[in-house]
Amino acid sequence: MRAVLLALLATAVLLTGCDQGETSSACQVDVDTRELRELKAAAAIEDCPEGGGDADLPDVELACLGGGTAGSLSEIEGPAIINFWASNCPPCVKEMPALAAFHEQYGDQVAVVGVDYLETYPGAALELAKRSGVTYPSFADACGDLQETDLAIPGLPVFVFVRDDGSVEQSSGGVETVAEIVELAEDKLDVDLARDSV
Repeated sequence: MRAVLLALLATAVLLTGCDQGETSSACQVDVDTRELRELKAAAAIEDCPEGGGDADLPDVELACLGGGTAGSLSEIEGPAIINFWASNCPPCVKEMPALAAFHEQYGDQVAVVGVDYLETYPGAALELAKRSGVTYPSFADACGDLQETDLAIPGLPVFVFVRDDGSVEQSSGGVETVAEIVELAEDKLDVDLARDSV
């Protein structure tokens, strides 16, 4: 009987893994605790960007996952890739190592910023980032504040590409290789990434 209950629970988790359902109006998720700061530091994850850009994105203040500078997507400077993800989304988990490698190789040319989206377990998110080798920063939108804006996130993972002029373009995620991200970045951001930037 216990095995059946565990199987049903696992199925329910998988079925809702990447869906973006309603969030509770009483949502209160703390993404900046001592334990989370320690996890972030242990993974060597960078602080969230302080802004300076003028992206055509909602001006909603988001906390930085694991503590640090809060900010708004509207202040992200292009060229940049914003990746919406969550630890309970299998395609997000699968693509994170490629994003980490892209950031390592091309982060000086195209910034990578995550948004841990509708994630109620920030510790699990930071553990996933650490396992995946992620060092780029992530904002956190645990309670779905961005759902109240005109930014449509139909399901995870999602990329938003921010060009130099602040214009944006959205694309489904689910990539597996650095080469795929390079191709997307060059196409969506109109950049030519120097291959010798490793």
